[in-house]
Amino acid sequence: MTDLAAPSGPVVVLDGGLSTALEQQGARLGDDLWTARLLAEQPERIAAAHRAYFRAGASVATTASYQASVEGFVGAGYDTAEAWRLIARSVGIAREVRDEAEFAARRSGLLVAASVGPYGAVLADGSEYRGRYGVSAQRLRDFHRARLELLAAAGPDLFAVETIPDVDEAEVLVDLLDDVGLPAWFCYSVRGESTSAGQPLTQAYAALAGSRAIVAAGVNCSPQADVLGAVTAAVSATRLPAIAYPNRGGSWDSVAKQWAYGDPIDLALLAPWIGAGVRYVGGCCGTGPADIAGLAERVGRLTA
Repeated sequence: MTDLAAPSGPVVVLDGGLSTALEQQGARLGDDLWTARLLAEQPERIAAAHRAYFRAGASVATTASYQASVEGFVGAGYDTAEAWRLIARSVGIAREVRDEAEFAARRSGLLVAASVGPYGAVLADGSEYRGRYGVSAQRLRDFHRARLELLAAAGPDLFAVETIPDVDEAEVLVDLLDDVGLPAWFCYSVRGESTSAGQPLTQAYAALAGSRAIVAAGVNCSPQADVLGAVTAAVSATRLPAIAYPNRGGSWDSVAKQWAYGDPIDLALLAPWIGAGVRYVGGCCGTGPADIAGLAERVGRLTA
């Protein structure tokens, strides 16, 4: 991770939306556990999604732990021990596919990023796009600490802290990430010049500055039109490489648990993003393996 933390380092192609790749396989994801349910019921689908993204040119597999929590699994009828096992299994599946991909394609340097979604993701009501959950900092700390420690023990290369909607939760997470000590990228969900909760991006990214664990800062699951402003603010505040993986636009239906997608990522935007300091780039909801293949080809040409 040392090289990847350098602002002048290579551009790393991320994967796309795990849920999108799973839906393209025909998986049904319309419940509160979302992709995490497949850890118990159809882990082979998750492995196939990781495999498809590596074949498309991604160098990172992001685990199926975004919406996975002990509370969520227990609420769905699993016991606590099984919940812990399934969360750790999200890392295991990605590691197995990564090792297989490196061997089959004689590639090296592929990474496994353990997805750490916001507290609101586990509520499964769309509040990860609003923030301001009405719970204490201690409640957020207790929730995130247990999951971070479990995921770290499973052996990922780094954390993918993603879709964080507000600064209050970010401040809790930064302290915990520094305690755990595993490298992490950190992404907010944003709307224009503010977080999804409405705080200025200057304030949001200032909360990340000086972290010992964070190696890249930026934006995900947000409109592509908002990426450039967010990564510019991130680089200015943190002096770290930027990361960007927007969604396909549209809107999230919290009742149906699905996106109404908009337009695919405009690949003409990649050059300005890279020029602004983006060193990790991929897609989020609505972006599948075919989209990542096109993105990887464009990145290759821009950085040749």
